[in-house]
Amino acid sequence: MPKIVFTTVLLFLCSLLSAQKTIQIKGKIIDEESKVPIESATVYLTNPKDSTVIEYSITNKMGVFDFKLKKIAQPVILKVSFITYQDHKLELKELTKDHDFGTIALKSAINTLDEVVVKNETPPIRIKKDTVEFNAASFKVRPDANVETLLKQLPGVEIDADGKITVNGKEVNQILVNGKPFFDKDGKVALQNLPSNIINKVQVSDTKTKEEQKTGSAATSNNASINLTIDEKKNKGWFGKVMAGGGSDKRYESSTLINYFNNKRKVSVLASSNNINATGFSMDEIFDNMGGGRNSSIWMSDNGGFSINGRRFGGNNGITHSNLAGVNYADEWLKDSPMSMNYFFNDLQTRNENRTKQLNFLPSGNYETESWSNYKNSATAHNASGEFEIVIDSTMSFVFEPKWSRSLGQNKSNATQQSRDALTQLLNESTSDNYSENTSDIFGNTLSFSKSFAKKGRYLSIVFSNEHQKEDATNFVNSRTQFFQNVQPDDVRNQRNSTYNKYNQYSYDVNYYEPLRDSIRLKTSIYQEFANSKNGRSSFEYDAINQDYTNANDFLNNAYASKEQTFRPTAGLSSEKAKFNWSFDLGPQWTKMNNAVDYLGINTQLQKNFFTPYVESYISYRFTKSRNFWLSYNYQNEVPNASQLLPVEDLSNPLNTVIGNANLDASRRHGVYLNFRDFDYATRSGYGMYSGGNFYDTQIVSATAYDANRKRTTTYTNVAGTYNSWFGLYWNKSYKKEAHKFRYELRMATNFGLSKGITDGNVYKAQSVSLNPRVSFTYEYGEKLIVNPSYQYTRNITDYTNYVVESAANYLHRFNLQTTLYWPKNWVFGNDFGYTYNSNIADGFKKDFYLWNTSLSYSFWNKKFTAKVKVYDLLNQNQNATRTITATTIRDEQNVVLKRYVMFSLTYKLDKFGAGEKKESRRFMMY
Repeated sequence: MPKIVFTTVLLFLCSLLSAQKTIQIKGKIIDEESKVPIESATVYLTNPKDSTVIEYSITNKMGVFDFKLKKIAQPVILKVSFITYQDHKLELKELTKDHDFGTIALKSAINTLDEVVVKNETPPIRIKKDTVEFNAASFKVRPDANVETLLKQLPGVEIDADGKITVNGKEVNQILVNGKPFFDKDGKVALQNLPSNIINKVQVSDTKTKEEQKTGSAATSNNASINLTIDEKKNKGWFGKVMAGGGSDKRYESSTLINYFNNKRKVSVLASSNNINATGFSMDEIFDNMGGGRNSSIWMSDNGGFSINGRRFGGNNGITHSNLAGVNYADEWLKDSPMSMNYFFNDLQTRNENRTKQLNFLPSGNYETESWSNYKNSATAHNASGEFEIVIDSTMSFVFEPKWSRSLGQNKSNATQQSRDALTQLLNESTSDNYSENTSDIFGNTLSFSKSFAKKGRYLSIVFSNEHQKEDATNFVNSRTQFFQNVQPDDVRNQRNSTYNKYNQYSYDVNYYEPLRDSIRLKTSIYQEFANSKNGRSSFEYDAINQDYTNANDFLNNAYASKEQTFRPTAGLSSEKAKFNWSFDLGPQWTKMNNAVDYLGINTQLQKNFFTPYVESYISYRFTKSRNFWLSYNYQNEVPNASQLLPVEDLSNPLNTVIGNANLDASRRHGVYLNFRDFDYATRSGYGMYSGGNFYDTQIVSATAYDANRKRTTTYTNVAGTYNSWFGLYWNKSYKKEAHKFRYELRMATNFGLSKGITDGNVYKAQSVSLNPRVSFTYEYGEKLIVNPSYQYTRNITDYTNYVVESAANYLHRFNLQTTLYWPKNWVFGNDFGYTYNSNIADGFKKDFYLWNTSLSYSFWNKKFTAKVKVYDLLNQNQNATRTITATTIRDEQNVVLKRYVMFSLTYKLDKFGAGEKKESRRFMMY
C-alpha cells in the first residue's frame, strides 16, 4: 500500500513540475440578424490535418466562451457550431498567446432543421431542446475501454460506487442501445461489456413514456435516459469476450458475452458461472465478478440480489454458487416496426450460518433474543420478455409487451433461539428443523394503442394490462418452543404445511388529449382495475402410527379469497412552453373490496369501500439550457390486504399470533418532491439540491402485545401525522491541465422521519435523523493512472416519546481508495482498499474491518488475450456484521462471508466488424 501511495504522489509532483504555462482564449457568439447572444453554442479547436479535437467549450447564457489551453505552435482551426445555424470556421497559423476573438455572428442555416450536421465536423457536444448529444470520438479513452469508462469522461456525468448514474444531478433510470434495451433497461450489461469504440453518439434526454414519445410532449418524469448509438461501420460484425478462471479454496468463475450485430438485427448471448457470490453478470476489466469497491454493485443490489423484469433473485447472505445464461434478440421484422426479446436462466445455491442478537424495548421491561441458524437454499428461475411494435401508419401504432417467469426453490434450515429478560432469566427457547419447496409462475402482458389526429396535440391512447400469478409451496416443520414464565404448554410441531397463492389482475387505462389554446391541453382519463386473489394453508400433523402426515390441524388450516375493484376517472390540464411546463390531473378514486375466509368451519365475510381523492401534478421551469427547477405533488392511497382486515388468527409462528382488524382504513399520503440543478459546460462544474417526503394523513402500522414469555400477539391499526422526508445538496467540478484531470465531488444527504407504533397498548413516537456527508476526489494522469479516494460519514439519531428509552444513536466511517495503473504497456494494476467502522456494534461483534482487493493483468497477442491474477480480501479481514436500529429494537447480525482467495483467469476478446475495415483509434481530446 505505501508503494502505491508513493508512486501516485511522485507521478503527480513530477507532472506538475513539467507543466507548461497555458493561454486563455475568449469571445462572444451572437445571432447575425437579431444580435441576440446564443447560449449553448459549441466552440472548439481542431487540428486541420485530421480534425482531431484539441479543446472545446460551451457558451453561457450571455453567449460568452472562455477557456484555457496549452500553447499551440502549429496551424489550428477555431469552429463554432449550433443547431439551425451555419458552422463558423476561422483558420489560425498558431495560438501561442492569449486571444480575444471578439463577437462572432452566426448565420441561420438555409434549411432550418432540428439539427444541421456537417460531415466529419461534428462538435464534441451538441445541445438541443431537450437532448444533450456527445460525440464519442471527441473524448479520449483507452482503445480497450468499455462504455462505462466513456461515460465517466463526459462532462456532467457521474457514476457512484453503487453504479448509480446521474447526469447534471438527474438520475438515469434507462439506458438504451440504438433506442432499444440491451437485455434490460438498467443498461448495466451494456455499460460493462460493450466496447466504447463502437459508440458513435451518447444522447442524454428526459425519460419519457410511450405516450410522450409519440406525441412529442414534455417528459413528466424527473429522470434521465441515455441512448447509445452505434457507429454504422461497427454495426455489422461479431464482438465479445470469453473468460475463465480458477483459484484457491476451490473458487472459480467464468463469463461469456457474444454479440452479433447486422444493422437492425442484434443477437447477444451471455453466460456466467461462479462460486464467489456474483449473482449478476459482469466482465469488468479490473475485477470481473469480484465484489467490493468499484464492482460492488454491478447489475445487482448491495447484498448480491438482482432483478429481472420485476422478479427478484438472490440477495442471500453466505456463499453463493451461481449459474446464469441469457439471450437478447432485436430486429425489425416489419418496416418501422421494431421488436426485441429477452430470455434468462438463473440457478443459485447458497449456504450460510447466521448469528443474531436483538435487544427489544418494552414498557414492561426490555428483553434480549439471541439466535443461531444455518441454512442451504437453491433457486432456479426462467424469465422471458418481449416488446413488439406494429406501426400501422404515421399516426397509429400498437405495442405488445408480454412477460413470463417461472421459479423453483428449495430451502433447508435449522435454528435455535433464546430470549432472556434484563435479569438474564430465560423467557422462551426454541429449536427448529425446516424444509420447504416452492414453485411460482407469473405471466403478464401490456397492450398499448396510440392514435394521433390531424389537429396537432389531439391524441388518444388505450393501455390494457393483465397479470396472473400462481405459487404453491410445501413446508415441513419440526420445532419445539418452550415457555418458562407461566404454565403455558410447550409448542411442539411436526407437520407438513401446503400453501397456495393465486392472483389475477386486469386493467385498462384510456387517455384522451385535446389542445385548447396557448399551448394548453386538456387530458381526460379513465382507469379501472379488477383483481382477485385466493390463498390458503392446509396443515397436517405427523402420525407416528401411520408414519405419515395424516392428522389435520384445523387451527392452522385456512382459505382466503378477495376481490378488489378500483375505478378512477380524472381530468387535468397541461402546458408546454420553451421554459415553463406544468401539468395536473385530479379526480376521485373508489376501491371496493369483498374479502372472505374459511377458518375453523366458519366463513367470515367482510366488504370494505374506500374513497379518496387522486392528485398528480408537477411544475418545471428551465432558467437556462442547464439550470432548471422541478416540483411535483401527488396524493395517493394504499388499501390493506385481506389478511390485515379479516379478524381471524394466524398461528403459523409459535412466537407471534397475527389477527386482522376489520376497522382498518387505507393509508393516505401526500408526496412532495422538488429539485434544482445547474451544470455549466463551460466550467465543467455543477451543483444542485433536492428535497422531498411522504406525509401521511393515516398510515397502517402494527400493534403488538407481549405476554410474560414474550410471545407476541400482533394486529394492525391506523396512526396519523407520520412522515419520512429527505434533503440533499451536491457540488462537483472537473478540470484538465495538460495530461492531468481532476474531479471533485461534495455531497450532503439528510433524512428526517417521524414514526408511531403501539406496544403493549402504549402509543410511542420515534423521531429519526440521519446525516450523510460524502467527499470524493478523482485524479487521472493521461492514460496511465487513476486515483480515486472517497470518504463518507453517517450519523443516525433516534429520539423516542412515551417509550422505555429516550434515544439511540450510532455513526459509521467509510473510507475507500481506488487506484488503477495502466503502465507499463499492456499491464493493468488495480487496487480497491476500504475501511469501515461502526461505533455501535454490540460486544462480541467486530466494530471495524479492512477490505483490500487487488489485481494484475497483462494483455498479449494484439490484446486479444488477457491473463490476470487477483486477490480478494488481501488482508483476510472481511466480515458481515451489521446493526439495524428500529423504533422497538436494536439488532446485530453476522453472516458467513467470502474470505481471502487468489484467482487466476484468462480472457479472450472477439472483435470482428465489417470486412476489410481498418482499425480505428479513439481521437485525442484535451478534456
